[in-house]
Amino acid sequence: MNKQRRMKSYEELCFRDDFMFGKVMEDKDLCRDVLECLMQRPIGELTEVQTQKEFHYTSDGKPIRLDVYNEDDMGVVYDAEMENLNNKTVEAHELPKRSRFYQGSIDIDFMNKGNSYKALPESNILFVCTFDPFKKDMCQYTFRERCDEDYSIELNDGTQKIYYNCKYQGDDIPEELRTFYDYVENGKTGNELTKRIENAVAKARKNEVWRTQYMKEWVVLQDAKDEGREEGREEEIRSRVEIMLRKGKTVEEIVDFCEYPYDLVKSIEEELQSV
Repeated sequence: MNKQRRMKSYEELCFRDDFMFGKVMEDKDLCRDVLECLMQRPIGELTEVQTQKEFHYTSDGKPIRLDVYNEDDMGVVYDAEMENLNNKTVEAHELPKRSRFYQGSIDIDFMNKGNSYKALPESNILFVCTFDPFKKDMCQYTFRERCDEDYSIELNDGTQKIYYNCKYQGDDIPEELRTFYDYVENGKTGNELTKRIENAVAKARKNEVWRTQYMKEWVVLQDAKDEGREEGREEEIRSRVEIMLRKGKTVEEIVDFCEYPYDLVKSIEEELQSV
């Protein structure tokens, strides 16, 4: 039997928690510095930072929500996602397929605004993982399109997906990135960037508007969980899951909190997306 997960109080939230991660990254300057730490290179000035950015495809379909969506003044897009295991397997997170879906969603949103495919922006999907996403003990995993017959030939389609392994303990890692990993994992502030993040977290914990927002989001999940258990029928559970999906909850959030079967929740999501 799955162990019931206790809801974290708002004061307990830290940078690695999805809600707090999004709120802290609303600060353009801090967000840009975090992205530069992850990319290990300078990026342009951020012209747009949207947390929990939604993309809608049909009037009644499930929206997709990106944790932290950014655009810089050179037209480059960055989507940063914080990923925790939450008592599930690495495979259950389906990171490769999710990154593919996120990439496609960004492109479709751009095209739906009347733009030409020739103008598609360079885009980067970044998963900050508090676990080793591919179990190969590497600092990070960067994926670009290449030719199988000749790896020197890159497709140069302007996309890349990077998965960061905050559990990494090896020596071949930039010092700034190592310090960032240590902060995500252990809350240790070892440089100016991590101190600024920690200060932003402390300030966010005092924000009563965000506290209320956090509580409301969890109430939705708790209500669905309680009502689903009372009914005890798959039909009722299906109805509750659909409601949560339409409200923007992810499959992982629903499975984690409501303890519903992953395959069932995933199948309901796929049915909604096909409508």
